[in-house]
Amino acid sequence: MPAARESLLDAADTALARRPWSAVRMVDVAAAAGVSRQTLYNEFGSKDGLARALVQRAADGYLAGVERALSAPAEPRDRLTATVEWTAAAARENALVRAMLTGCWSERLPTPPFSSAQSTSTVPAQRRADGPLPTPRDFLRIVRDRAVTALTGPGVTPAESAGLARSCELVVRLALSCVAAPPGEGEMAELVRAVAPWQTT
Repeated sequence: MPAARESLLDAADTALARRPWSAVRMVDVAAAAGVSRQTLYNEFGSKDGLARALVQRAADGYLAGVERALSAPAEPRDRLTATVEWTAAAARENALVRAMLTGCWSERLPTPPFSSAQSTSTVPAQRRADGPLPTPRDFLRIVRDRAVTALTGPGVTPAESAGLARSCELVVRLALSCVAAPPGEGEMAELVRAVAPWQTT
């Protein structure tokens, strides 16, 4: 029932934008999605299951945006700049993305556990969201590794690869700092150039 699942997640997202997660009621989410409360429980098992799926969807959406930025037909530095810009924009527009990237969860947000020491859901559709969610350190590693993979060309020496990995890590750390303190208009490319000074081909 993928359409119902997405409708329910959309409804939960809308509810979360209007009130704290503690005040979001399952019956209201189901009604806003146009499905029964039983359908909601069949999909997510519980309010905690819904929260985990909501956070997982935000994480997946953020990482999909990273992939788009890194796979664009552009120079490597421009792709890294696009990644930083996407990170800052995604965090600005989505409180869940901001919380995942910074580790700062406000009382308004659901705070699902990040460790893998938890019970697995008996709801089949929910099992994918039952694993550990990425921490800020995980996001740093994931985005750095994806950037290195996207930017590594043929014939790269181990030393060049290590230098690229370091530059990519610095750029990702820059992206995370831009979440906390956004730069001024047009300053993003200059900041990326400062931390990733290698030449493009």
